Amino acid sequence: MRTSFTLDHQDGLARAGVVTTARGTFTTPCFMPVGTRGAVKHLSSADMEDLGAQVILANNYHLMLRPGADIVETLGGLHKMTDWEGHTLTDSGGYQVFSLEPKISDEGAVFKSVYDGERLMMTPEGAVDSQIAIGADIQMVLDVCAALPSSDAVIREALDRTILWAGRAREHFLAHDAAVGKQSQFGIVQGGLDLSMRAESAERTIEIGFDGYAVGGLSVGEHRNEWHEPLLAATQVLPADQPRYFMGLGDPAGIVDAVARGIDMFDCVLPTRLARHGTLLTNEGRVNLTRREFATSDEPIEANGPASRWSRGYLRHLLQVKEPTAARILTMHNLWWLLRFVDDMRTAIAEQRFEAFASDVHERWA
Repeated sequence: MRTSFTLDHQDGLARAGVVTTARGTFTTPCFMPVGTRGAVKHLSSADMEDLGAQVILANNYHLMLRPGADIVETLGGLHKMTDWEGHTLTDSGGYQVFSLEPKISDEGAVFKSVYDGERLMMTPEGAVDSQIAIGADIQMVLDVCAALPSSDAVIREALDRTILWAGRAREHFLAHDAAVGKQSQFGIVQGGLDLSMRAESAERTIEIGFDGYAVGGLSVGEHRNEWHEPLLAATQVLPADQPRYFMGLGDPAGIVDAVARGIDMFDCVLPTRLARHGTLLTNEGRVNLTRREFATSDEPIEANGPASRWSRGYLRHLLQVKEPTAARILTMHNLWWLLRFVDDMRTAIAEQRFEAFASDVHERWA
């Protein structure tokens, strides 16, 4: 079954639609909570159902090392192992591998396991195999994510090798009866901040032919304004009838900026990481609950959310004494807030008021 994107509403380049896969459908814009090792930290699949998450992201790199892709497969695949009936997406693990300063060649990337130091090689074909065993609905190809800033030569090498690997990954994926018709495979656009290389990468990735397309290698430390034009250079080329995914983006202002340039899907550890350190996403903007001013506050974080029954003063106390319950409650709140945020953005697109919505977000979050 071909993965598709059906447009419901459009306001400028901002899109609200439905992605259809072999598993079913999910609406966009869509934020995907990150469950790196098969669980969103401090939460269960039941929690994610209650929060209304549609897609959860897991990481191939970590799962293929612990417990091992073969064990995940033996346990019935990612969905059965985690008891999650919604959509799943697995990142190939390339970003994690490249953070380990691997030895890279056209064949693949050689790196040391963060768990036991074992020397391993990840290849485009191997990333496909492990993700098939893990069984996510959407799998990502192995790519080369160059750091920013980097020289044009480094960006060029990353782009060309990403395309080489993408072609091999697609051929290997299509040869698997266990994957075709059951899983979707997304290609990844690279090219740094160079507009022509971004457009070229998009064109060459489309020529290979994937079920959806991701933009990688942006929002990796550069200022937000720097990635606006390179992102647009890519999305202007990508097919309108297939989903577009910005990898690793989770701050509200960044999300609206990407949606304004035609992006549909996002993932990031930001909301869960902030929660563990006491920072909340609210309609007021970011709120650092560890501040002394909240010690005696009997106000809830925000009305109607999963944390609304507890006061800010109580939750601050839990943080101060390092009670794990605080991380769980605040993680629930941040994901609830962000999932509601993208739903509100979808409504704004449908009602042709996205520009006003984005302006309001920038006032509170820029």
